Amino acid sequence: METITYRRQKVYDPVLRIIHLWNGLSILFLMMTIWLSDLFEKGVGEDTLWQIHINVGYALVVGIVARLAWGVVGSSHARFTDMWHPAAWWRAVRYFDFKSQPRFGHHVLASGVYILVYLLLISMAVTGLGLAAVEHSTGPLNVWLGDMTWLKDTFEEPHEVIYSMLIGFVVIHIAALIWHEHQDKTPLAQAMVTGYQYTLDKSEGEHHA
Repeated sequence: METITYRRQKVYDPVLRIIHLWNGLSILFLMMTIWLSDLFEKGVGEDTLWQIHINVGYALVVGIVARLAWGVVGSSHARFTDMWHPAAWWRAVRYFDFKSQPRFGHHVLASGVYILVYLLLISMAVTGLGLAAVEHSTGPLNVWLGDMTWLKDTFEEPHEVIYSMLIGFVVIHIAALIWHEHQDKTPLAQAMVTGYQYTLDKSEGEHHA
């Protein structure tokens, strides 16, 4: 009788998992401050939320820098080289072949999206720091941009576009995890909690978890 078996391997190191949690929570709290700000009229409540938003934005900048550094010097599966698969991306686009063999580490095709998200996060961090300087006269860029209030639209418009794109990514990312776990019957979401990743094998034998 054919049974489903799993191969398990420790893939994601503790530093990577902490950075992932840090950045995920930072993005969540940034979104919450924006949603909550709509409930307040102009005044102390809204000003407080925007100050929290700015401070959480600084936390996200720290997380982004940490992820970029760990993507260069971290463990093998944390490095950006583990996410770089241009031949597979080109084949998927050219032949509409979106199937990839199971492997330990980042999903081959999804890796391209992850890299794009990191680029968006960097852009959002830069535009956010610019807005903090020109609109609130605070942050590391305030020394150079604090008096340039006319730059507000230059930073604000791309910042809001990137924010909307990131909301879309978060929704799709969570939906894809749920779909893959249901479709492939393989635990995925727990990998960033335990560090262990599973690949699915179908063979005769016992079930190993």
